[in-house]
Amino acid sequence: MLKTILKLAYKNSFLRLSRTILVILMIAVSMSMMLSLQGLYDGMTLNMIESIKRSDSGDMSLYAKGYRLDPDIKNSIANVPTIRKEIEALDGVEAVTLRLSADGLSSTARKSSFSTMYGIDLADEEKFGAFSGFLKKGEISFEKRGAILGIELAKTLKVQIGSKVIFSTQDSQGEINAMALRVRGIVQTANMALDNRAIYVEKSQLYTFLNVPKTHAIQIAVRGENAQLYQTIKKRYPNLDVLNFLELNPMMQQMEDIMVIFNGVTFIIVMLVVFMGILGVMYVSILDRIREFGIMLSIGMHYRYIRMQILLEALLVGVIGYLSGALLGVLILLYLKNNGIDLSAFADGLESFGMNTTIYGHIKLSYFTTTLVAIVTASLLSVWLPLRRIKKLNPIEVIKANK
Repeated sequence: MLKTILKLAYKNSFLRLSRTILVILMIAVSMSMMLSLQGLYDGMTLNMIESIKRSDSGDMSLYAKGYRLDPDIKNSIANVPTIRKEIEALDGVEAVTLRLSADGLSSTARKSSFSTMYGIDLADEEKFGAFSGFLKKGEISFEKRGAILGIELAKTLKVQIGSKVIFSTQDSQGEINAMALRVRGIVQTANMALDNRAIYVEKSQLYTFLNVPKTHAIQIAVRGENAQLYQTIKKRYPNLDVLNFLELNPMMQQMEDIMVIFNGVTFIIVMLVVFMGILGVMYVSILDRIREFGIMLSIGMHYRYIRMQILLEALLVGVIGYLSGALLGVLILLYLKNNGIDLSAFADGLESFGMNTTIYGHIKLSYFTTTLVAIVTASLLSVWLPLRRIKKLNPIEVIKANK
């Protein structure tokens, strides 16, 4: 009996071939577009997260107690060479870098802006996050009192490669010091805080400028994907503030929450499209075959077999639509992952929000599993109304009415 029902379901699904193909195309196109949007949004978010990790926080950062509330140079971490060696010896640690920083004022002959000077070691930063990959203009160099500026700070100060910049701030003794620098490079990190305020100099130069011992640092940034690493470091250094990426960047947590909402909305949209499409096809198909169902009921076929047949018809159309959409979606996502979308025409607006002008897609298995659940659920729900109509049929009246 089951074999017969399967044959009937298959043949009846394509009884009106053009109508069925139209629904399958509708499911496939809507599904592939939704998958593409999800992939682009995830790719954009993950790119921003990776850029912030590379340029600033890593997977976690260590600060002296109280520094986050009072970012004073006096609130620095002592004995950092020893701490660094201890952290590097832990399992799961990929890279560690030490940074010194101070807030102050950057000035040119025409413009000035509040900024933050970061003392970094280029070799450490290259290993930590491929710092040279952020370069937009000039070169990554600190030769002859050179400095590297964030792209938005460079725009604010209206400087170019070779321009002179004066940075002034208080040193650790409370004295006002000023330093003349020559712009050697301009970087774009996709981290708005850095792009708007950062001015990078050689770390040893900043130690001397701020009159700070070379065994001190403001930040110890750590890269490592080990899930237990954060807890291990936090327990090991209770006298320091150990903060993970999301604690340091709550906006990214908000973006991830928005992404969950976006995916939920996508799920609902796909369900509605599939529901309306299959409902229309099944309802019209049942109206076309109402006499057939009346005869089947009148000769003794149980309602549950008819229900099974109609459910199989709906599932068949839904699954074919899903497979077509999944194939099309994979092709689009692979293209977006490898080539991205060039939005150079909107470069100024995107860069002001810390986003790259080329957005690359991302692929997750969950895109397809979630959509499969949505389509199967919508397919099953879409036959409820047609089945209700069949259940209320009076076989004798239907046969007479359709003679």
